[in-house]
Amino acid sequence: MNNKLLIKTLSYPLIATGIIMILLGSRWMIHNEPWMLDEVANVERLGMTFEKLFSDEINNTLPGYLSQIYKFFGFWVIVIGLFITNFSLPSVIVRKEVSMRLLSIVGFMIVMGSYLSYTLIPSSHFIFLAWGLMAGYLVSLFSFYKLNKNNEK
Repeated sequence: MNNKLLIKTLSYPLIATGIIMILLGSRWMIHNEPWMLDEVANVERLGMTFEKLFSDEINNTLPGYLSQIYKFFGFWVIVIGLFITNFSLPSVIVRKEVSMRLLSIVGFMIVMGSYLSYTLIPSSHFIFLAWGLMAGYLVSLFSFYKLNKNNEK
């Protein structure tokens, strides 16, 4: 493989990961009831429906609190997505130090996110997303190793 193709296959899956995070974060920020975006897994984890949870008088302010928490969470997911996207651009990722650090951090994020999803919310549709992100990450990782092997010659 030539180096230009390897740089693209290193860069583009990571850019896609960043864009996906930006989109997910945006959804959590703009949705009126963001906890409903993964309703099945959340209801399973709670052991009750949201209607029952919110019907208790003591929990009547819980929807506002959950909206606030999800909006902050969405904001941080957007920021992380922006960092990943910007450091994944082909003009930046060609530096070995940048690509090594980015691949390490993104790999840790995907592996830990997958582990937490499987152990805490196994019925979440985000598990399928994690598999897709892992596939893209492995393409980037393979390209990184091939690129560095080519540059050693």
